[in-house]
Amino acid sequence: MSRMQLYRRNGWGSAIVEAQLAHYGLEAEGVEVADLFLDSAARRELMRISPAGQIPVLILPDGRVLSESAAITLHLADMTERDDLVPAAGAAERPRFLRWLIFLVAQVYPCFTFGDDPARFLTDPAAQKELGEATTARLQELWTALEGAVGAPWFLGERFSALDIYLAVMTNWKPGPEWFEAHAPKVWSIARATVARDDLAPVFQRNFG
Repeated sequence: MSRMQLYRRNGWGSAIVEAQLAHYGLEAEGVEVADLFLDSAARRELMRISPAGQIPVLILPDGRVLSESAAITLHLADMTERDDLVPAAGAAERPRFLRWLIFLVAQVYPCFTFGDDPARFLTDPAAQKELGEATTARLQELWTALEGAVGAPWFLGERFSALDIYLAVMTNWKPGPEWFEAHAPKVWSIARATVARDDLAPVFQRNFG
């Protein structure tokens, strides 16, 4: 294998990694994945390399498998030996970056895992509805907390980072762009500025239109 492969689907979490690859000027062959909520066979197949059955999954040139977007984010920074998306060890912004990176993947992201398709976890329609509503409410709480934590013009203040890419992707999802614009304007502003960057605009156009 001469180059990386990225298991992807338009509008899904793989866009976070696509944007980072574009920023670094790295190429990866896209492996298109079916709708994992609807196609159980595709989910089972993906679970052979990603135990959670989720994307993104990045196959490195030597065949090693990386899943989990935060792990991919940190590895790409190490691989390129660059610190423009991930503050280097010892940088003043490093602890804050790590805190909120893990917050996004460990606190915010699970609300989509459980709330986007509650039928995967619950058989009772009323319980499914309750879980969907509860996870949306929880998302609003978490994003409100993030609204109070972000800097300007970027999440970390003056320096751009992978956190801004996460915001630009995730604000396309629940509770939806209209909610962010009305209730988390600082988060929304960072997301819009990220989407407008010359190196990233084609990625966001492809994924979200």
